[in-house]
Formats: sequence, structure tokens, C-alpha cells
Amino acid sequence: MRYRLLALDVDGTLLDPTGQLRSTVRHAVLAVQQRGVRVVLCTGRRFRTARPIAQALQIPGPLIVHNGALVKDCASGTTLLQRSMSPDVHQEAVELLRTLSTPMLYVDAFDDNVDIVTEPVHRAHPFQREYLQDALPHCRIVETLATPPAHGVLLMSIMADSESVQALRPVLAQRLGQRGYVHMLTNTNYQGSILEVLQAGVSKWQALEQLASQEGIQTAEIMAVGDDRNDMAMLRYAGLGVAMGNAAADVQAVADVVTGSNADDGLAQALEHFLLRT
Repeated sequence: MRYRLLALDVDGTLLDPTGQLRSTVRHAVLAVQQRGVRVVLCTGRRFRTARPIAQALQIPGPLIVHNGALVKDCASGTTLLQRSMSPDVHQEAVELLRTLSTPMLYVDAFDDNVDIVTEPVHRAHPFQREYLQDALPHCRIVETLATPPAHGVLLMSIMADSESVQALRPVLAQRLGQRGYVHMLTNTNYQGSILEVLQAGVSKWQALEQLASQEGIQTAEIMAVGDDRNDMAMLRYAGLGVAMGNAAADVQAVADVVTGSNADDGLAQALEHFLLRT
């Protein structure tokens, strides 16, 4: 099978355990593009923090961020796809997430220099405060999140200790039912875990599949590489799903193959074997 589109997760996949883009991996991604393979980053990151990585890899065109809730053109910043949260999901998610930490609402307001809307930082879990200190230049602080912001909410999340997040996840999932999608992620760059809420039907795979369809690319012609639970649909439904060696067992179980870890340039190994060796 000739793969025409390569979908790459960022943290834990493209970047090494210290959050760096290694030259071995960068050169492999550049070589894949020289072979005519379309590369798309699919990440839970914000556009602002994902864009420099795409630029370093000379990836043109769409960038899938916020786990598929937003697709933006890397060069122009133009929004190509946006899936916002409904008011009822917003209200219930805010209520429950607030029991652990003040929720962070991610919005599409890049041109206004705003990525996150949240309540005063002192209300947040200590693990989340560290993140907010770094993100503060692009935060809008409001007294209450009771009413959704005018831009709409792409994704809602909190950061807290893993034990508390694990306990809250099923409670939130049960309350939202089929209206929302809830998942727990390892907090790669900060302490603890992340609990995220999206509108039902929103995922990296949903956005990727739509993008591929627009470009006349079949799902069988997609190779996807990832390491966390928000990558599982991509790994399951792409023509070739590759899990990183550092991925959890349940993530590896849905993939077609498992490569080396991000500490061992596992992405470069996979690209060499499946896309560059022929």
C-alpha cells in the first residue's frame, strides 16, 4: 500500500521526552514530504503552540488542533473547521470540573491573542497553576464561566492529580452521556493528568477523515502515529496505525504495529520502515 497522508501526534510522538524535536525525527519527516506524502499534525495542543512545530517541519496547509475541534491553515491562521461545545454540555461540564479545578475554556480567538478563558488563577488546582503561569499572556480571566464566551468553546479541561482526575472521569462521562466526549490524558509537560471534554463526535480522527476526503485521499491511504488515548481512533481506523513504544498498553492494542519509544526516535524508525525504505 502506498500511503499518501501521514498523520502525526505531537507530544509523546513527534517530540522526545524532554519536549524537543530531534534532528533525526525532523529529517525523517522532511524526507517523507520529499517523497510526496502529505503530512498533517494532529494534536491536543493549541494552534499557537503547535504552529511553530509545523513550521520547523516545513508542513504547509491544515493543522488539526484541540483534538480535532479546530482546523486552521498553518500559514495564514485561517479557520477551516470549528466544532464548538453546546450550551448544555458547557454548563454541566463547568459544574463538575469545578469540583477539582477551575475549568479552562479553549477558544478560537488567535487574532485577539486569546487562547484560553478561565476564572482567577488562585481557584485552580496547584498543578494547573503552573501551566496557567506559562499560558497567562494568552488567557482572558473572568469572574465566572457560567455563560459560554462569544467565540464558543472548542475544548474544556482541567489539570489535577491523577487519582482525583481518574475518579471524576466516569462521573463526568455518565452525566454527559452521548452529548459529550470525555478523556483522561497524561500531562506530558506538567504534573498530574488532564481531563478534557469535547462535544460528542469531535476527535482527531473525525477531523482527519474529513480533511482527507476533501483531498481525495482514502482512509486506507493514511498512516497515523500516536501515543495516547486521544490517538486511539486514528490508530484504529487509519490504513496503518502505528503506536509509539511509550504508549499505554490499551493504545498499543488498537494499533497495527508498535515502533520504538520517543526516547529512541521511534517515529523516525517507523517512517524509515514504512515510507522511506521503498
